[in-house]
Amino acid sequence: QVQLVESGGGLVQPGGSLRLSCAASGSISSVNSMGWYRQAPGQQRGLVAVTTSGGMTMYADFVKGRFTIARETAKNTLYLQMNSLKPEDTADYYCHVVMGRGDYWGQGTQVTVSS
Repeated sequence: QVQLVESGGGLVQPGGSLRLSCAASGSISSVNSMGWYRQAPGQQRGLVAVTTSGGMTMYADFVKGRFTIARETAKNTLYLQMNSLKPEDTADYYCHVVMGRGDYWGQGTQVTVSS
């Protein structure tokens, strides 16, 4: 069993910053990648950023230059530093891990960017 717990979401003004965390626990092994996805009301869930076991990082075009993904491998924790936030970033943000035996999702954390 694998559990992913996101935290760090909240309400911020445009131009502000948030740092999301994802703590993984349980039977963690053979991790291929970990990533962040987001889903706004009425929209499909989409990729925000992903980091692989080989150290590669990839970002969606709409967050490049503003968001940074990082992983603390020894602590099984994934982070997403979000700067210069826009109202369009408002969504539920989900942590995702791909392992050799399957993939797992967190419960999500809400981010609201509003004046």
